[in-house]
Amino acid sequence: MERFRSGWKRIIEPIARLCVRLGISANAVTVVGSVLSILVALLTGMTGWLFWGAFVLTLLVLFDSLDGSVAALSGGGTRFGAFLDSTLDRIADWATLAGIILYVNLHSDLWYDPTETSFPDYMTPYITGVTLYAIMTSFVTSYARARAESVGCEAKNGVATRADRLTIILIGMALTGLTGQIAILAVAMTLLAVLGTITVVQRILEVRRQMSRAGE
Repeated sequence: MERFRSGWKRIIEPIARLCVRLGISANAVTVVGSVLSILVALLTGMTGWLFWGAFVLTLLVLFDSLDGSVAALSGGGTRFGAFLDSTLDRIADWATLAGIILYVNLHSDLWYDPTETSFPDYMTPYITGVTLYAIMTSFVTSYARARAESVGCEAKNGVATRADRLTIILIGMALTGLTGQIAILAVAMTLLAVLGTITVVQRILEVRRQMSRAGE
């Protein structure tokens, strides 16, 4: 998904220019976008409106790079701005997955019928467990990159970037909301957990390779 970033930035540039003219800072855009993402994600889980929640979150994700564009047009980003953006992204990622956990635990009535064997009651604990695991891999992926940089290495590689992970989550949410088939969400969370694990291992091996090459 990262390959589409440059093209999308050109599309949202007029909005970024408008923000600059209105005196809206890049940090303000970061904070507003993150707060909205967190609120929408948690409200989606509490209300059970999975499709519409995924739709709004998709719009917010698409404008996630707006703060960077505003910063570029305002004379360049700052180190604090990059730190703030990365930190709030982690909270938004947690909220999105927490919303899924809330959904499966509060709204099993939307998809579970005890008379239908196609909707087993073990889906709630399964999706809860695998989503908690996915949260762990998501945070360790980011931590591995930050820790690698602190020891003079680089660990940006991996099969699933943040954009890829969000794509899997939002597609799983939207399709489950449209069809009522909880199995779709289960598959999406399982895929997220597997790819997250692979990404963590890839980053660990990459740091090991760089250290071995440096003779450490």
